[in-house]
Amino acid sequence: MPVFLNLPLRTERLLLRPYRPADAQALLDIFSDPLVMRYWSSPPWTSIDQAHAAIERDAKSLESGEHLRLGLERLEDGRLLGQCTLFAISAQCRRAEIGYGLAASAWGHGYMHEALRALVAYGFENLDLNRIEADIDPRNTASARSLERLGFAKEGYLRERWIVGDEVSDSAMYGLLRKDWSAGASR
Repeated sequence: MPVFLNLPLRTERLLLRPYRPADAQALLDIFSDPLVMRYWSSPPWTSIDQAHAAIERDAKSLESGEHLRLGLERLEDGRLLGQCTLFAISAQCRRAEIGYGLAASAWGHGYMHEALRALVAYGFENLDLNRIEADIDPRNTASARSLERLGFAKEGYLRERWIVGDEVSDSAMYGLLRKDWSAGASR
């Protein structure tokens, strides 16, 4: 499993950092919002206990190298806006999946693009990944645009892959190779 060094990550407007216990209410506010969770692989959160459990789980996963989930803290006011994650990390294949979520109030300001650029660069440069994959709901056109803007290519479509509550949804599969990122890293 990888060792996550050189954290937190800093961008022009964000600090990408591990969660803190004090983040629980902000996480609940974000992930209890049905708009944020519309295309997620689980229903909206309903309890502060879910936030506390996520913070505890992520601290253990960070320490063990299982996955890297970072909160997106806006530098200007310290507000937690969302998260981005590298998970399902395969050291042998030098591959990981990427995931992300952002508070609805922060949509449309370029925060996620800024965060994902930093996380993808970290994956390729610090973790020596060769490939990063994403699985999104194809109805989530904003997410698709974000991935494509970073250089991800749509590589597949899986019908009725997810069932969340009573809703069945498809998956669009995206991938980004290190060599393609390096060729267009100025994105």
